[in-house]
Amino acid sequence: MALSTKPYKGARDFYPEDKRLQTYLFSTIRKTVAKFGYEEYDAPILEPLELYLAKTGDEIVNEQTYVFTDRGDREVVIRPEMTPTVSRMVAARRQELPFPVRWFSIPNLWRYERPQRGRLREHWQLNVDLFGVAGLEAEHELIVVVDEIFKAFKAKHDMYEIKLNNRKLVDHFLLDYLGLDSVQAHSVGKLIDRKNKMSEAMFEAQADAILTPSQREAGVLNKLLGVMKIKKLSHLPEDLREHDSAKDLQKMLDLLAASGITNAHYDPTLMRGFDYYTGIVFEVFDTNPENNRAMLGGGRYDGLVGLFGVEPVPTVGFGWGDVTLQNFLETHELLPPKKTPVDVYVVMLDLNLYEKAQKTIASLRSMGMNVAVDMTGRKADKQIKSADKQAIAFALFIGAKELEEGVFNLKNLHTGHEEAHSIERIVTMIKDHRRK
Repeated sequence: MALSTKPYKGARDFYPEDKRLQTYLFSTIRKTVAKFGYEEYDAPILEPLELYLAKTGDEIVNEQTYVFTDRGDREVVIRPEMTPTVSRMVAARRQELPFPVRWFSIPNLWRYERPQRGRLREHWQLNVDLFGVAGLEAEHELIVVVDEIFKAFKAKHDMYEIKLNNRKLVDHFLLDYLGLDSVQAHSVGKLIDRKNKMSEAMFEAQADAILTPSQREAGVLNKLLGVMKIKKLSHLPEDLREHDSAKDLQKMLDLLAASGITNAHYDPTLMRGFDYYTGIVFEVFDTNPENNRAMLGGGRYDGLVGLFGVEPVPTVGFGWGDVTLQNFLETHELLPPKKTPVDVYVVMLDLNLYEKAQKTIASLRSMGMNVAVDMTGRKADKQIKSADKQAIAFALFIGAKELEEGVFNLKNLHTGHEEAHSIERIVTMIKDHRRK
């Protein structure tokens, strides 16, 4: 039986045109975060399982990780996210690092889950983290970084919305305002996190099942549903509105507005699934109905570094998957036209002249041209078809006459126009075409 040509389920093959797009996405991101002083890091794709058992959500560890026992009888996980890893790295050099630390990475991650639009088992994810700033300025900077990345891809504010909440406000709401115990609060929080994936009736039924008879009689469910429908901090009940965490959220919205970011607002249903978040959390959603989903998320997680036996470090970070970014750009028609990196395709009219042609070909490359040479010995029309199939703009013909006279025919494969020039003039023409 023949082997399958398909990649592993939930993973992708990257053909050259796919890799070109990935390179464009990542290079745009790298240039943008560098403007804010962030430096790139990386780490092994394998980590000890206990790193994730400590603080990552149960769903991630128990259902979505690729776990195995290595030959040294150690439990190992293929990293499903980067936050525990970067916390480990910062803890390892806690006394040496010059805080605040601004780091980013675009690692390859794996999660065992059902592949669907915007979510695969293998993906790459931009991670941006700021260590050592306890104030709201840290959250503000990271959301500005997010907004700047969208701008770098030519996105407008009406194409996406930034939703914010505060885990401290959530805790106050669930434990104090609703009067739930810690187990109930955890269950309701997880349920709220899934709220948009179920019907209103199902949400109400599952929330009601968590409550005790006395809580039902006290109207706790109605209080829960009432707050879930609120869209502005000013509309919260006074006990919630006057809490310090709500005031911090309002300050954050004011800061963002002062930075020209007007598409940010409070959302009481925003939870973020990871257990390590300790303060403000945020997610960014595509506003297009065809792709109305969360694209990225993050928040404050002050406790992770301290798990490694060192003094805790206040930290804010976010993660942004390459699949959701690409889907967003495709939905809003923001992807650039596909271009090959090859500037000119050399058509050898006589393969016996291959050695003599090397000086000319080297000259083209020395002047900044990316040159692909056809060395198949096929007829010229077959070589041109190959260049055209690769979407290469120009074909340069090399034969005995051309080498002797130093004048070469250059054909624009998009227009069909052909003319003869010196190598220097040809390079100038191709560079002019590049700039268009």
